[in-house]
Amino acid sequence: MVEPGESVTEYVWNRQSVWSQAANTAKRSIGRARATSLVLGIAAAALATLGAQLMGGHPTPGRTLTFLGGLSAGLVPVAASRLGASSLRDWTRLRSVSEALKSEVYVALARADVYRQGDIDGTLLDRADRVTAQAGDLLHRTEGLVPRQRALPLVRDVGSYVAIRLTGQIRDYYRPRAALMSRRCTAVRRFEVSLAVVASGLGALAGVYSTDSAALWVATVTTVTATVTAHAAAARYAYQELEFSRTAAELESLLARRSAGAGADREQPADGARSDDAFISRCELVISAQNEAWMAKWAAD
Repeated sequence: MVEPGESVTEYVWNRQSVWSQAANTAKRSIGRARATSLVLGIAAAALATLGAQLMGGHPTPGRTLTFLGGLSAGLVPVAASRLGASSLRDWTRLRSVSEALKSEVYVALARADVYRQGDIDGTLLDRADRVTAQAGDLLHRTEGLVPRQRALPLVRDVGSYVAIRLTGQIRDYYRPRAALMSRRCTAVRRFEVSLAVVASGLGALAGVYSTDSAALWVATVTTVTATVTAHAAAARYAYQELEFSRTAAELESLLARRSAGAGADREQPADGARSDDAFISRCELVISAQNEAWMAKWAAD
């Protein structure tokens, strides 16, 4: 319900904040579960190996470590239970609603497309209601959340839309996120290479000196490497880097084409309005396509 003194646009903007917070909460839960599974998997392998080594000369510590290793291994499925298809699907749907509401607000503020004339407030409410109605079963996840205090974006026309929505999305979101995913990919690759070197060294040590303890750790390091690789694959760092970079490039191309010069049709106001509408619709389509693509990728696996 629109509060007294609150515009319809502010109302929808506040609804977007609530859905965004719900999506962030769901994502943090998935991230914690994934990190916990990684730590438990590594701990299980390391503690079991260390316990086996100590069992001969120090049976009590050896049994303790072996028990802890088994406990860690047993807890991995418990932590991973929060990574099920339903959890991923709920998160992606929450984010989808949030992004769809944000898109409607920006287009409405720019007075473009369906918001160029007519009952703008009514149209915005109708479209926002349709978006949230598709995720009615997730409304319970928004309970208790209050909108964050933030001003409406200072978008009033296509020029301010370009400066705030388009340029801001490229500079402050897509490019930084692509760089972050790139750093994470690099860190994982370096860690995998380091573990491979360690495993090779332990294997050589075990072969040359017939050291049983070194041989035990070869298997452990191999298991840890597989665990880290699986974690990186589940997090989809490489895929996200590609998608963020691709979307930024598409938006930059749209911006460059617009800046390079409008056609002769922009000499007439009506044609200029149609061109602006097409431009903003295309930008929102690119942003929406990126969101839907990686959300579908998360939900499918």
